Amino acid sequence: MLEVEGIHTYYGLSHILFGVSIQVTGGEIVCLLGRNGAGKSTTMRSIMGLTPPKQGTIRFKGASIKGRKPYQLARQGMGYVPDNRRVFADLTVGDNLEISERKVSRYSGIPWTKEGIYDFFPALGRIDSRRAGFLSGGEQQMLTIARALMTNPDFLLLDEPTEGLAPLIVDDLEQRIGRLRERGLTVLLAEQNQKVALRLSDRGYVIDNGVIRYHGTIDDLRENEDVRRKYLLV
Repeated sequence: MLEVEGIHTYYGLSHILFGVSIQVTGGEIVCLLGRNGAGKSTTMRSIMGLTPPKQGTIRFKGASIKGRKPYQLARQGMGYVPDNRRVFADLTVGDNLEISERKVSRYSGIPWTKEGIYDFFPALGRIDSRRAGFLSGGEQQMLTIARALMTNPDFLLLDEPTEGLAPLIVDDLEQRIGRLRERGLTVLLAEQNQKVALRLSDRGYVIDNGVIRYHGTIDDLRENEDVRRKYLLV
């Protein structure tokens, strides 16, 4: 589904990613773990075309997507949930969803509709007419994920979905992210919350200072205390 090979990404003159390589197979949930500032969000932005890498290659569904714009990637079936939510604050929950809808003629799963979203996130259905700027952090995060699902993606980039949320909201989101796999979605999850990421994922990558330091199965990562202590503990 996704092949990232040796990408180098910059912000201006600042070199942020150094030869990052990641692979995600269809049907997997793969996590990208690391401390704040390690390069997780830059990796996600690089894949989505928001901060294009200067070197390296990215292939999506077997085809190179170098130079593609985010809207073009969305049309190809890539969804993106940013770490800063960026809801349309003056629009209602329902309006946020409706303007994001992408109707597709060919889709591998059951198409997402607003009604389907409200079945998946019942809390959003109860606040359909509320402006997004008046939602709680947890409600905004649900809306951000729901908005990405309305584009009917095959592959979803989830950037720090549990950051700053109360434990009960985190537990609920974790369950719903796990259910996305049942809907046929492939997910790359960038997360600082190790416990959530390890429970959800099939494989994991650890990034530190813009370099992939470790890659393996979740069982291997759980057993490798040296890696977790060196690169993940704050």
